[in-house]
Amino acid sequence: MRAVLTMAHGDRSNLKLVEDFPDPVPAEDEVVVRVAATALNYHDIFTRRGMPGIRLELPVIVGSDIAGEIVETGSAVTGWSVGDRVLIDPVYRDGKRSGMIGETAHGGRAELVSAPASQLIRVPDAVSLEDAASLPLGYGTAYRMMITRGQIAAGEKVLILGASGGVGVACVQLAKLYGAEVVACASSQSKIERLRQLGADHVIDYSKQAILDGIREIYGKPRTNGDGGVDVAINFTGGDTWVETQKCVKKHGRIITCGATAGYEMMTDARYLWTYEHHMLGSNGWSPADLEALLALIESGRLKPVIDKVFPLEEIDEAERLLEDREVFGKVIMRP
Repeated sequence: MRAVLTMAHGDRSNLKLVEDFPDPVPAEDEVVVRVAATALNYHDIFTRRGMPGIRLELPVIVGSDIAGEIVETGSAVTGWSVGDRVLIDPVYRDGKRSGMIGETAHGGRAELVSAPASQLIRVPDAVSLEDAASLPLGYGTAYRMMITRGQIAAGEKVLILGASGGVGVACVQLAKLYGAEVVACASSQSKIERLRQLGADHVIDYSKQAILDGIREIYGKPRTNGDGGVDVAINFTGGDTWVETQKCVKKHGRIITCGATAGYEMMTDARYLWTYEHHMLGSNGWSPADLEALLALIESGRLKPVIDKVFPLEEIDEAERLLEDREVFGKVIMRP
């Protein structure tokens, strides 16, 4: 089969398209899926570059967001048939293996992929396989952070840092879907316009204005009497944005994170934590139930994933470049 291999840690020159990679053979509890679409994620970039403390066997076929049709089933598989349309939950949850498909095992940048039947989620007929493939790492992470953990409610004021990427766009969509008032942060005019089109009520261009100054202009400075600021701040940037985020959140407000793309060592100003009685929530990935809820939202017509570009395997270098250079709004999809 055709596949893109990450041959070694480093830059994009370590990506290699091969025409004759061995087809996967399913174990008794696995299926083989013909890949219709796989989404790119910044996690793929981290895997190629190498992540501190994580050792991977290379080469590996990355790509963790995968949707397609079953073409073969293992001898012990029940409840699934050849031709079934499926989304693969890439995380190994049974305790037998660690990591996830597309990281510690071959993933979706190929014509075929094997996966445990226990990790399959049925895709409704009304949902395209490209939309399904956009879900786990981006929309699944956002749904768990915003809805399952954060319990965003109608009428709340929600600040979203990094709003133009895969997770950020999903956060904006979900916050609006659940009736929140959204302040989205981005750093280019084109992304700002697209966030407005997506429904953001306010947009802050952080290349021109400090986020804190923008929040004070819109809602006023948070006060100990409960006035001013936002109810919820979504910050998966980390680094030196954490204290500024604290200063934007009103009394009894929530600060929610699912990562720290700008650095894990984040200074917290304890004065704001206790004075404003903030709640800090962590959210890690997604659950199968989160993915099923998202598929139901798409099926009902309430949610449409934002897919920026679709590439063939031959253009993997350009697809990853767009991610690395932050030129993407929403999701990038690969079609084998």
